[in-house]
Amino acid sequence: MIAVTSMELNTWMVAFLWPFLRIGAMFSAAPVFGARMVPVKVRAALALVMSLMMAPVVVQDLPVIELFSAEGLMVAVQQILIGLAMGFTLQLVFSAIVIAAQSIAMSMGLGFANAVDPQNGVQVPVVAQYYLTLATLMFLALNGHLILVQILVDSFQSLPIGQAGLTSADIWALVGWGGRMFAGAVAIALTAMASLLLVNLAFGVMSRAAPQLNIFGVGFPVMMLTGFVIIMLSVPGMTPHVSNLMQDAFLLLQTMLGGS
Repeated sequence: MIAVTSMELNTWMVAFLWPFLRIGAMFSAAPVFGARMVPVKVRAALALVMSLMMAPVVVQDLPVIELFSAEGLMVAVQQILIGLAMGFTLQLVFSAIVIAAQSIAMSMGLGFANAVDPQNGVQVPVVAQYYLTLATLMFLALNGHLILVQILVDSFQSLPIGQAGLTSADIWALVGWGGRMFAGAVAIALTAMASLLLVNLAFGVMSRAAPQLNIFGVGFPVMMLTGFVIIMLSVPGMTPHVSNLMQDAFLLLQTMLGGS
């Protein structure tokens, strides 16, 4: 008969539960993994499988902490915060793309055409949905999902369970990354918005030169058609901006988690 002591049982429980909390929190907040169209059961199954794979590695460096104690509760909250921070960092990249696309849609007069965003389950302009789909495909083509999983696995070595979690410097770095989101949105949308501004100025000059011209009846379809042409021409230039944002996000994650 196999005898298991309470200490051994506690060790194996925390070796599974605490990694599960970090991995599950990351999957719930990260893009693609945390999308509304991905069932919760699938995310839970992925987190469960990864936790079982990580348990033999994590158990070697686990501190002696009771699972159902105040200190154990603090460690659990710490793991959830680490996972949420990882997912939120990359989620801001996709938010920057949505903000850029919303600005373009407003400039071309398509701000009223909304569709449900499958990532977040909220109403966004159709143009934003188009940009978001491109960004998701780009994220997968660049193996961003695999890099994120690799950073998550490495985090158990660089930021072991039970040690100090995210510091105040890491939190401020994450706050500063939120400001970088708006800068990235401007960089992505600047070309299209500047072109549409010139079109608006041209219509303003036409309305002054020919007051009898129905500028609203003529300008609205021309503005939309011009906007679609500009989007078609500016989408290839979006690739380096999105790629740089994703690289910066991964570098921030490695810095926050103590990786090289």
